[in-house]
Amino acid sequence: MIRSLLSHDLPRSKLLAALLIATVLGLALTPFIFPGTKALNVAAKILIFIVLVSSYDLLLGYTGIVSFAHTMFFGIGAYGVAIACSRAEDPGWGTVLTGIGGALGISLVLSLVIGLFSLRVKAIFFAMITMAVAAAFMTLASQLSEITGGEDGLSFKVPEALRPSTEYFEEPVLGAMIDGKFAAYYLLFVATVVLVLLLLRIVNSPFGRVLQAIRENDFRAEAIGYRTVVYRTLSNVLAALFATAAGALLALWLRYNGPDTSLSLEIMLDILLIVVIGGMGTIYGAVIGSVLFVLAQNYLQDLMKLGAGAVEGIPVLSQLIAPDRWLLWMGLLFVLAVYHFPFGVVGRLRLGAAAKARE
Repeated sequence: MIRSLLSHDLPRSKLLAALLIATVLGLALTPFIFPGTKALNVAAKILIFIVLVSSYDLLLGYTGIVSFAHTMFFGIGAYGVAIACSRAEDPGWGTVLTGIGGALGISLVLSLVIGLFSLRVKAIFFAMITMAVAAAFMTLASQLSEITGGEDGLSFKVPEALRPSTEYFEEPVLGAMIDGKFAAYYLLFVATVVLVLLLLRIVNSPFGRVLQAIRENDFRAEAIGYRTVVYRTLSNVLAALFATAAGALLALWLRYNGPDTSLSLEIMLDILLIVVIGGMGTIYGAVIGSVLFVLAQNYLQDLMKLGAGAVEGIPVLSQLIAPDRWLLWMGLLFVLAVYHFPFGVVGRLRLGAAAKARE
């Protein structure tokens, strides 16, 4: 059954399988093991990034398309929920579904147009076109303040079942408060599992194999009869729809959305870093990469604060690991990760397991 759920795309490495099981269990039990607000927010961000990065990997890792407009579709999903819920006095599930449906429709049309008109050009020009479109969309979102809230963004209510004020039990259960925030977290968890399994199904289908053939050699794929523009456009559309779903999950979790929250270039850079760290062309790479990156992003500074306290008084060392320099160490860790894992963590683990099997 597990083999069917994973679309016969098994981890192919015992260590990778152990890491994935630990990740799923850790994320599933976070509200009980780490009931604090920060831990729950970090876990929710990991879940959202798993969907977002997996969808981008469908483009970059499986089809070989470099796009800088992925955060635009992420933002459309977040704004879809935000605009729909902010217009309703007491938003319910119908309002949320309307917002998500509208966002998916807009993403479908935009990604189709971008794909049909841009994917015929060379890769570098497509990347530049998507960057220009994303920048224009962010400017538009900032200026249409009557609709999007402008730079201030939109704060809104979510359905009552997901509001932090909604308490399902008066007393904590196994150390966790069963309230609306708890329900929202598990909504994100279930949605992430379903979407990742769906992506695994897509990349391991005959359609996914054609995408990989186009990535390896698009001229040869076209020569044997595949209309590469159609397949690349479909890949662009699917990736956009999954990114839109990730944006909707972000909005439901934060109950706020603004340009910097879902449309910034910084998010696009994070996606690229996670894809490279985890391993391109592997949905599992998005899972492992998201966990490593988001944990480092949120806890490296705290770790350095502890280290700086331990070496206080040592002139050079205390300056080197000062908490203010956490971005420097983050960059260094990224360089080391790329150097030691040129195929990403997942690629390295799979290659190691394959080499061991041949011995």
